[in-house]
Amino acid sequence: MARKPSFVCQDCGTAHGKWQGRCDGCGAWDRLVEEAPSAPGRALATRMGRGMALSDLASPEPPPPRTACGIAELDRVLGGGLVPGSAVLLGGDPGIGKSTLLLQAAARFAAAGLPVIYVSGEEATAQVRMRAARLGLAEAPVRLAAETGLSAILATLETERPGLVVVDSIQTMWAETVESAPGSVAQVRAAAQELVTFAKRRGTAVILVGHVTKDGQIAGPRVVEHMVDCVLYFEGERGHQFRILRSVKNRFGPADEIGVFEMTGAGLAEVANPSALFLGERERPAPGAAVFAGIEGTRPLLVEVQALVAPGAPGTPRRAVVGLDGGRLAMILAVLEARAGVSFSGADVYVNVAGGLRIGEPAADLAVAAALLSARNDTPLPAETVFFGEISLSGALRPATQAENRLKEARKLGFSGAVTPVQAPASAVPGIATRGFADIASLVAQMFDPR
Repeated sequence: MARKPSFVCQDCGTAHGKWQGRCDGCGAWDRLVEEAPSAPGRALATRMGRGMALSDLASPEPPPPRTACGIAELDRVLGGGLVPGSAVLLGGDPGIGKSTLLLQAAARFAAAGLPVIYVSGEEATAQVRMRAARLGLAEAPVRLAAETGLSAILATLETERPGLVVVDSIQTMWAETVESAPGSVAQVRAAAQELVTFAKRRGTAVILVGHVTKDGQIAGPRVVEHMVDCVLYFEGERGHQFRILRSVKNRFGPADEIGVFEMTGAGLAEVANPSALFLGERERPAPGAAVFAGIEGTRPLLVEVQALVAPGAPGTPRRAVVGLDGGRLAMILAVLEARAGVSFSGADVYVNVAGGLRIGEPAADLAVAAALLSARNDTPLPAETVFFGEISLSGALRPATQAENRLKEARKLGFSGAVTPVQAPASAVPGIATRGFADIASLVAQMFDPR
């Protein structure tokens, strides 16, 4: 009996028996596309093959070899370099600099002796050469191809056996065995599966570029993120020249690691000291500015949190936040009013993280609260003081992890004081005087006028 075609959501991959306007899986509208079913194969039980090779957990195995490209920020995010046979998925907004970063990385890997093939499904080879010339990479030993047919790409890779393949982008790849348009869920899944299988079989590292949705997630089925070994996001605000390369998954290194780059006329330049970059010019203390000592992956990072409290129009006050979770800001405002008696009702509140960085760490709560209180009272905070600590709904301040590393980074950049939860760090850091508070009410009473 012939199998009926299904309608698959292009955002989440949920299959439906018939077309409908709204996806039952993710709620997206007008994203269902008809896809033909794959041909049924023989049952696995009738296709017995060779057995598996088994080993125990105690079997010694050396760490995977790595190839470093020399771009320190990229090597850091990859966990120390590129592992042979690994599959890396890179996503980011259009125009953020994904192709520029990968072309620079491909040239560095090729210069290090790794055979590299760059496959572009979105640009002609002449366009890639123009970008390479602009970046000063025209003489790099990188071989180019403009192709979207998956069978042609795999046939060439089987013959050439490169050490690294860059595919830009996975949404443009087309497999002849799948009856759907390029970019559909079925095509993306099939193309990714074939390329990852080739990487594991031949020991060739593969870097796939992925488009993102309006929510910032990599477009296509989420199963692609499970297939690959490393998922990277290239982030940044259009109004800033700085870019953040963030690892959200890495089987060969720490996740949540970041690399910082600056977009220049000659391409992306790595930033060796991100803390000094995100702090900016701080000669004169200003109300509403607090320095947060955070941790991104394994790297301590100092960043300035800015707040502005202004009289609001009658009605619902405005709450605008950039670089932080809006729900977290609402919680901090509620705790300040309920536990410390500081009300922001009737006032517009604006919070921004300097430099275009996005903070998801709960330890930033204390820095956000300090910036809000400073802006409300129009009183600058101590210029040489950093803040970190989590605020609970009861108003208590909870300790943050890696306090010693945070304080060492602050001391390295010339800070001499820190406001933290009452629990002292694991060991004192010379040159840093810490002030500990048990709850947000005691901090308000001692450092700010609550009137």
